Amino acid sequence: MYAQTPYQKLPWFDPGPSRSTRLAVSTGFLPMGGSILDIGCGAGSNVIFLAKHGFVAHGIDISPGAVAAARERASKARVRVDVREGDALALPFADGSLDGAIDHGCFHTLPIRRRAEYATEVRRVLRRDGRFVLTWVAREHTGARGPPHRPSVEEVARALEPKFLFTRTAFQAEREGGGPACYLAFLLRRSTPQPPRM
Repeated sequence: MYAQTPYQKLPWFDPGPSRSTRLAVSTGFLPMGGSILDIGCGAGSNVIFLAKHGFVAHGIDISPGAVAAARERASKARVRVDVREGDALALPFADGSLDGAIDHGCFHTLPIRRRAEYATEVRRVLRRDGRFVLTWVAREHTGARGPPHRPSVEEVARALEPKFLFTRTAFQAEREGGGPACYLAFLLRRSTPQPPRM
């Protein structure tokens, strides 16, 4: 789609950072100055915001057009970022090399059967106390915009809880004039196994 449509006209493009990314920075959830990866970075709005706020900002996207747009926008913004083509299921980063990761709209596009694999891969690249910020289109969203399968909180927890501890979740209703209903979650990388079910 990036090859056929200017990125500014794509339905998911937002020129500013996501609400969850702004919140993660303003509350100190993401460690200041840390090395943070935006998974499925699109045209780079979150990556640019992170770089402007003193983070070592990385982005990956499977689309060459998205990567080109993100690099061009970062150059115009005069910030240094590392944006690469990459697959969310095979992240091009060493084990334990990142302080945090954000995902605003990638997870919910993955096939359901591969979401646990995604959780394992994100955990792999995070340091022992790594932070993860996830936003996904909510099951409650009834509009046409968004993925065909909109995960419930339960489904997301099933995929991610073995690898991450949920510290905060929130629901954001659909905004008038744009923005689907969504959930956000702040998670910590587990350093010990998830406790067994009773």
